[in-house]
Amino acid sequence: MGKRTNGTWDFCLKRHFGTLYTKFFCLQKKDFFGIKRISSGAKWQKVVENVPKVVVEVLMGEYAHTIDAKGRVILPADFRSELGESFVITKGLDSCLFVYEQAEWDALSEKLRQLPLAKPEARAFVRFFFSGARTLECDRQGRFLVPGTLRSYAGLKKDVVLIGVSNRVELWDKAAWEKYNDEVNPMVTEIASQLTDLGI
Repeated sequence: MGKRTNGTWDFCLKRHFGTLYTKFFCLQKKDFFGIKRISSGAKWQKVVENVPKVVVEVLMGEYAHTIDAKGRVILPADFRSELGESFVITKGLDSCLFVYEQAEWDALSEKLRQLPLAKPEARAFVRFFFSGARTLECDRQGRFLVPGTLRSYAGLKKDVVLIGVSNRVELWDKAAWEKYNDEVNPMVTEIASQLTDLGI
């Protein structure tokens, strides 16, 4: 994840990703969530020159909604157009849910299948990620049904927030999202200072 000059970046990741970061991300030097390690500006230029230019749709924005008594929540129109008719929802990190467009999920699944089965950390992460995954579709009102097990995992009760995070949508309990922001926002400037190796 780049040079760690004072440990702040590691601290923040470990604080909010928990033991999965410590046992998995620190052991695997791969790109699982769209973040690719680039060791230098020169190397970054070389990568860009050798890859065809592709227009990548980025999921972004924040929307507040409520879950009805049946566990249904409205998927914002902007997200529906990017996710397509069917999409995959699963347990995410930080006690939220991850929602992926089908092709994005297929690419991530392929990377996870390449993890060494002999490593207990890899087995644990694959079980965590796949066991809660479901393929969903929206109804005519633009709502999708969040499975009960996933609602329990994320602590979803009534008020929720959907946010676009580059290649995925995250579904949060509103109170948990606000708490997360209160903890992370004061550290954003300091975290950003540790990301120079990623070209940010």
